[in-house]
Amino acid sequence: MADRVTTGTAITGWGVWHPPTVLDNHELCQAFNEFVRRDNAKHADAIARGEREALKESSPEFIIKASGIERRYVHDKTGLVDPERMFPNIPDRPEEELSVQAEYALHAARRALEVAGRAGEDVDYVVLGASCLQRSYPALAIEVQGQLGSRGHGLDVSLGCATGTAALQLASQAVQLGQARCALVVLPELTSPHLNWRERDGHFILGDASVAILIEPLARAKGRAWEIRATKMASKWSNNIRNNCGFINRCDPSTMDAPDKLFHQHGRRVFKDVVPMAEVFVRESIGALGLSPDQIDRYWLHQANQNMNELIAKRILGRDATATEAPMVLAEYGNTASAGSPIAFALHQDDLPVGSLGVMCAFGAGYSLGSLVLQRAA
Repeated sequence: MADRVTTGTAITGWGVWHPPTVLDNHELCQAFNEFVRRDNAKHADAIARGEREALKESSPEFIIKASGIERRYVHDKTGLVDPERMFPNIPDRPEEELSVQAEYALHAARRALEVAGRAGEDVDYVVLGASCLQRSYPALAIEVQGQLGSRGHGLDVSLGCATGTAALQLASQAVQLGQARCALVVLPELTSPHLNWRERDGHFILGDASVAILIEPLARAKGRAWEIRATKMASKWSNNIRNNCGFINRCDPSTMDAPDKLFHQHGRRVFKDVVPMAEVFVRESIGALGLSPDQIDRYWLHQANQNMNELIAKRILGRDATATEAPMVLAEYGNTASAGSPIAFALHQDDLPVGSLGVMCAFGAGYSLGSLVLQRAA
């Protein structure tokens, strides 16, 4: 009989945090549509001459049909519901103060540590990931490490919406190699600043939230634990999801504030490309352990789009998945980028008994894909 495949590592703690401010579709569309009316009035002559296309209004019904999103949590909505601004108000903080993303990370990290029965000083490796990082250096992970009183070292990673699964794999690998005994992954997704709230096809997509996950050797787990049986990553170049914000933007004043410096995508192309890619990727992740899709009790897929998730799950299973088999948090959280699938895991795993199998999978810009096959151990 072949040896049982396992990494020997386990998820021992998890925690989710989000800012208290809720922005629902109704108030979002109210602000967006007022912006559209003002912009169209401002450029009425050019529109009449056919030199400019009139902007279209949005609606809650359109948003739900396109994405399944009903609301999202945001750091600030005073700027988002202001038709003259359409981006959040986030005052700059002095360098001596805790940064915003580090604050997000700490909220979730402390909840994960509590679940695992660990303290900050038990952590000896911090991996912080986000689709967009607040700054280049010093690493936000090191700031979090210092605030927690953790040992060892920390590093930041970014891989679009697959950042979370990539960070979890880095943490698991470090534990496997004996480079860490208690690794903390934090995903503080502050997405509202890099979303184009003036673009109809995407103004509703992203939300702000943070999730943290603790990884230790399976043998050290003190309570509930999910064994990491296997991990997998893949990437294939694509320009269809992109954000060009970077430190050289200021070097070309003519384009430094252009819309491409925010999140933008070719949504239909992404849908067409990612659905079959994700199906094959998940099947391969499961198949590597000699498992079939119907042996998996739960699929925690990337929370990008309800229609996409439903189709991917259907193609994997050969039938429609139930809400229990492939839970979604989109309606409440929106797309929280790399935090999406870990949030779905954290919020929808406690009901599964020991021995249950699950797959956490994310897919996003790059294209980049990552998965973890998990089994409840305790």
